[in-house]
Amino acid sequence: MLYLILFLPLLGSFISAFFYKKIGDKTCQIITSAFVIIGAILSSIILLETIKTGKIYEYPILNWITSGSLKLHWSIYVDSLTAVMLVVVNSVSALVHIYSIGYMSHDPHKPRFMSYLSLFTFMMLSLVTADNFLQLFFGWEGVGLASYLLIGFWFKKESANNASMKAFIVNRVGDLGLLIAMFLIFKTFGTLTFSEVFSQAADQSKNSIKIFGGEYNLITTICVFLFIGAMGKSAQILLHTWLPDAMEGPTPVSALIHAATMVTAGVFLVARCSPLFEYSQYALNLVAFVGATTAIFAASIAIVQTDIKRIIAYSTCSQLGYMFFAAGMGAYNVAIFHLFTHAFFKALLFLGAGSVIHAFHDEQNIEKMGGVWKKIPLRRLCDAAAPAMIIGYGIGRIGCQVSGDGDWGIANPNLQPSYLSWMPGWLWAYDYPNNVNHDARYEGYLGTLNDTSVERITDPNTPCYEGYCTHLVPPVYPTPIYETLMASII
Repeated sequence: MLYLILFLPLLGSFISAFFYKKIGDKTCQIITSAFVIIGAILSSIILLETIKTGKIYEYPILNWITSGSLKLHWSIYVDSLTAVMLVVVNSVSALVHIYSIGYMSHDPHKPRFMSYLSLFTFMMLSLVTADNFLQLFFGWEGVGLASYLLIGFWFKKESANNASMKAFIVNRVGDLGLLIAMFLIFKTFGTLTFSEVFSQAADQSKNSIKIFGGEYNLITTICVFLFIGAMGKSAQILLHTWLPDAMEGPTPVSALIHAATMVTAGVFLVARCSPLFEYSQYALNLVAFVGATTAIFAASIAIVQTDIKRIIAYSTCSQLGYMFFAAGMGAYNVAIFHLFTHAFFKALLFLGAGSVIHAFHDEQNIEKMGGVWKKIPLRRLCDAAAPAMIIGYGIGRIGCQVSGDGDWGIANPNLQPSYLSWMPGWLWAYDYPNNVNHDARYEGYLGTLNDTSVERITDPNTPCYEGYCTHLVPPVYPTPIYETLMASII
């Protein structure tokens, strides 16, 4: 079962890349989508079994590297953390594959696009199922390569080429930090296998290392470099600049890479290495500080954006900041829980935004939109549901409530955000300036500019004039949006 989960996307990518002339565009779309859907179903089964039994799966595939004292297997390692990530990656990827059938229906290079999507899915699965740092680094670099290909998919656009190069180069800065951490880990522990490294962490917690002209705690130094790698991949402050520009890629790319999967790899890395971080209070403080700063900083930028996809991109940076803040407070379960819920409601926002962009013939400026909810009622529903989930609004203690604002409840366990935080949030969203819920502010801003009270549709210079926004795509197009909405609510 695990072999199918890991290798079906790779097989789909290979078929779509090399046999599309023989089998046709439509068959490529069906095969790649079907393989990822099968993986999503199997991942759900694995997650349920893991919850019931607590079983850890470890299946060596091959003897990968034997060089001196370094001996590494290519293995599939699945514990509760990996099981959650498998569901996130495969479920969102399956929805995006289906969505892309409609969204990319007019593109002449559909097989190449589907091949890139499946390749990215395989690389992300390789990352989360790794049992050693080198295998994780393979998947880490693989998703970077796949994101470069997907962001620059429309390579004839200069802005898309620039954005893909920017994403690739900025991520290399973070990757350097991860590489240094791996070198230090091998030098210290003599191995790169997770279980062997973590079992020796207590023995090395008091040791120090001389580096960069000073002497520092060894575990702290390793954790700081690990976090630098996580900052680059998860677009935290100072290394966040690539993510908004990455919106130059097709909208399904934004939903898959920049909301649900690749950008959460940094959070996954910190959670996976929590046995190391627990021996360094300084590293945990750094993670919490950077996460909190990014959460406020990115949300503040989102308030003044007018590009519909950039608003959601900065929202992603902010939400990732919440996850890192939770991890820095030692609440790794809360960080991963928010990662899980965020994947679905952020994918919902991106897929909904894609429907608007497509209906407006690629117009992304929200100041040229408004008063079109009767023509695109699905998008109106997304505008109401997804922001409500982000700020933690709801009835009862359901996932989106605890996840949306619950991270801040770590510092104060008596805080009950699920019932109280939504009210100032929505007041702030509707221009009551004394409130500070930035998440609600930018999502509310996004919603009000598509509100019925803003009748920009009567302007003949707007794309939606005289029914222009009724441009539709095949029936398969809205299906994954409904499914993502249901997944977000559940």
